[in-house]
Amino acid sequence: MRCPACSSLDDKVVDSRLADDGGAIRRRRECLSCGRRFTTFERLDEVPMSVVKRSGDREPFDRVKIVAGLKAAAKNRPLVDEQLDALGLELEEALRMEGPEVTSQQIGLAVLERLRALDEVAYMRFASVYKGFEDRSDFEREAGLLAKATDPKRHH
Repeated sequence: MRCPACSSLDDKVVDSRLADDGGAIRRRRECLSCGRRFTTFERLDEVPMSVVKRSGDREPFDRVKIVAGLKAAAKNRPLVDEQLDALGLELEEALRMEGPEVTSQQIGLAVLERLRALDEVAYMRFASVYKGFEDRSDFEREAGLLAKATDPKRHH
């Protein structure tokens, strides 16, 4: 497995355990070149899933693209890469339950739903790109919706 830090192929497995209710094996690895530890998942290769874009074009589903979007939204936020990688995996598994074809809209909404619970700033950043915010009023409207969705109801 290639080290994400230095690209070396020399590593050792530090820990292995079942993940996803036995659907995968989670391995903690340590790079023998730079010492960085990272996590990999080994799973059965599943049926390919495709994404139907807004234009109608179809392309293969790529979890790496989702995780890259999550990392961009979470830049300088208190979220670690492992959380975002796990979130990407969770999203992929949830989307696979929808069938072999999902829309880019289904993906965007699933990302927003999970980011809202994880980090509101990352949520707003992702929403601004996904929903194509053009000015301050778009941010204000979304912040109002976010506040309504997350504020506890007060009983008088």
